[in-house]
Amino acid sequence: MTFYSANRIPYGMVGGGRNALIGSVHRLAANLDGNFELVAGALSSEPERAKASAADLGLSPDRAYATYEDMAKAESARPDGIRAVVICTPNHVHAGPAKAFLEAGIHVICDKPLTATLEDAEELNEAVKASGKVFVLTHNYTGYPMVREARSRVRSGELGEIRVVHVEYPQDWLAKPLENTDHKQADWRTDPARSGPGGCVADIGTHAFHLARFVSGLRVARLAAELSSFVPGRVLDDNVQVMLKFENGASGMLWASQVAPGHENGLRLRIYGERSGLEWTQADPNYLWVSELGQPRKLITRGGHGSGSESARYIRVPAGHPEGYLEAFATIYTEAAAAVRASDSGEPAPRELLQPGIDDGLEGMRFIYACLESSKRNSAWVGLER
Repeated sequence: MTFYSANRIPYGMVGGGRNALIGSVHRLAANLDGNFELVAGALSSEPERAKASAADLGLSPDRAYATYEDMAKAESARPDGIRAVVICTPNHVHAGPAKAFLEAGIHVICDKPLTATLEDAEELNEAVKASGKVFVLTHNYTGYPMVREARSRVRSGELGEIRVVHVEYPQDWLAKPLENTDHKQADWRTDPARSGPGGCVADIGTHAFHLARFVSGLRVARLAAELSSFVPGRVLDDNVQVMLKFENGASGMLWASQVAPGHENGLRLRIYGERSGLEWTQADPNYLWVSELGQPRKLITRGGHGSGSESARYIRVPAGHPEGYLEAFATIYTEAAAAVRASDSGEPAPRELLQPGIDDGLEGMRFIYACLESSKRNSAWVGLER
């Protein structure tokens, strides 16, 4: 994959201003491979903070907007206007900006989950299809080279028929009621009006679900979920346990928690087939464990002996020099850039691009709602809507 380009794509950002958690991460990832240039922003719902945040980032005052509606209208009318927008706001402010920019003829890169509600997700899906524009959802963990390596090994048939898929994503940062303090991230993530009806299941459960789907290639037929709110007074779930049944007959388990002491960001995936198994953990992302039946486990390293051509396409530095979270995030942006350039030139997107899109986002929302429904019905098995 070609990482660097002198032809930077001008983009704008909705949200991500002062005191935002993820805005700076998006900007670093977008900038890493030299494919994007930030030129405009509606960086906060508070006009003064939006203006100050734009000044922090060196944006021209005439491209620092008070609202995303103003930005979509003004930028689409400029001959040098943005070609893409990045949306990194709380969940309930995904659908409105995305639709506004799509209707203005501007490509969209959006943080996950897709929206706050399934109804909004379905409407946004229609808007994306009608616009013909590129829509990318930043499930960034799929950008790791060894995740791509694992996916390639599954697709090659190396594991044989997949039997078991286990994915877990424990954190501990919400083990106490931080929402009762001045903690901005805890405040909106535990608020149904801004997060939607799902808490942990939407925030990190969707990451785990998408990672399992991305690597295994299997679709979930039905699930049985238990969503718990362990912190007293908390409305939304903070722990999620889900049994999965895939269309090929494989079984799976998903656990996501934000009340698991000792875990900062414990994303881990295990996949087992009839002949072999794979294990990857985000804490050691340059390693992939391979377990062939009847053989000792072996360690495959990023760029090292035994790694394949699929992971090599995403390596920026020599073997033995670790790559991490930002590089994985940047891979999603670089693939988005390739898709945007292809779209703007009227050409089909390169077949090797794997960046998540609107279909992944809609499936993630249906996963959230299936989990909610199952949990309400005492963990009854619920089909995953198509």
